[in-house]
Amino acid sequence: MPANPHPFADRYPAEDGERRLAHPLPLPRREFLRRSAYAIAGATLFSCTGGRVIPRVDDPTPAVDTRWPIKRVLYLMLENRSFNNLFGKFPGALGTTIGVDQGRERPLIRCPDWLPGDIPHDRAAGLRHVNGGRMDGFATGTYGPIFAYSIFDEDQIPNYWLWAREYALSDRFFASVNGPSYPNHFFFIAGTSGGVFDNPENIRTRELEDGSKFKSWGCDAVGDDVFVLVADDRGNVTKHDACFSFKTVGEQLSEIGVDWAYYSPVPGQTGYFWNAYNGIEQVFHTDLWHRHMRPIDRIVQDIERGDLPAVTWAVPRFELSDHPPFSTGHAHNWVSDIVNAVMRSDLWRHTVIFITWDEWGGFYDPVEPPQIDPVGLGIRVPLLTISPYTQRGVIDDEVGEFSSPLRFIADNWGLEYLTPRIANTHNFEHVFDFRRKPRPPVFGTNRAPAFGEDPFRWVGDEYDWDLPEGIEPVTKPV
Repeated sequence: MPANPHPFADRYPAEDGERRLAHPLPLPRREFLRRSAYAIAGATLFSCTGGRVIPRVDDPTPAVDTRWPIKRVLYLMLENRSFNNLFGKFPGALGTTIGVDQGRERPLIRCPDWLPGDIPHDRAAGLRHVNGGRMDGFATGTYGPIFAYSIFDEDQIPNYWLWAREYALSDRFFASVNGPSYPNHFFFIAGTSGGVFDNPENIRTRELEDGSKFKSWGCDAVGDDVFVLVADDRGNVTKHDACFSFKTVGEQLSEIGVDWAYYSPVPGQTGYFWNAYNGIEQVFHTDLWHRHMRPIDRIVQDIERGDLPAVTWAVPRFELSDHPPFSTGHAHNWVSDIVNAVMRSDLWRHTVIFITWDEWGGFYDPVEPPQIDPVGLGIRVPLLTISPYTQRGVIDDEVGEFSSPLRFIADNWGLEYLTPRIANTHNFEHVFDFRRKPRPPVFGTNRAPAFGEDPFRWVGDEYDWDLPEGIEPVTKPV
């Protein structure tokens, strides 16, 4: 098969030998504007909530009528850290330096920059870690008994702590599902997982012609009998394929003429499977995929060009995601580059940035998650809300989850609440002060100490974890 030059292309044949629909890169913005309703003479777009007019301008985003003076949202999701792991020592936040392991207290150790391997964090692990509300079952797997009970200091993640002081930190924010990445990434874009509570089964990785590895959890997943388990409202569990058709917030925005984008690794890069839209069939198999998917490696360049749409979702490459065993320092510095780019740009004055982690990753947290339905909530994770309108130094104690930023988006652009989760959460209005002029940015000027210059190179035996005898680091972390 000839090589396909498009990073967002389906680069392998379907199982029946027929070619699947290719999914090239989104249209260049100039071409998008030429072909879209914005570029048709005299065209106007009307919303479903009152028929507001979007003027025909080169960049229509700042001119769109919104409830608040926020014209852009950047919703960034990292990987696998509990709130207590990153912010348990933050002054005034709900955290602890003493964990509980099977009923016994134990001091939390300083978390290393890299870990020797991953910690269990699937659905079964989540139930074991919560342990009926006792929150004392985190010592699971090879590395969990050591590193699940660990915590970061400020010097290791300086800009996260700086922005928590200067903006808002939510310390009662929970993963939407008590389980791993796959279902939580659906909540990230839709306020539902369709009942999914675990990662897909029977997924295979395929080597591409350029030597890269293709792995997907979505409609283009590779494997025999790929399925996920789905729970209904009563908790009954059935099998489902990895391609879903529930509606997403991006589709709602398209319906009212508001632009959006989803930045992710491209096929062949580690982390492509975190693109939740490759599991939404009416996006993946339509022009919505062409128009709205963008390579994550391009996000800083697009920010510097002022080319972010009204709503942007973003997920990192695996090695920059904070997912163990890879470096938290390198992930921190990558996030800092994105936030600082927004702050330097003209986008800052009307933007809010939500930064969160998709689930707890196996790390200790002392707060029992509320149980609101058969799939969630999950163990607590951090959320930072960064904006020129965010009140300084807010520790937000309202219960939230990944649907909460979607409620902000819905209320800001006048969308109907897509799911009960979105309807029943808050919209973060309490952390902002929209009566005041926007504040100037507070840049993250400190680089986190990160072992090794190359975040994509596994450190292996070079890193000193001081492991007990008989425990070795993994050899192939991804």
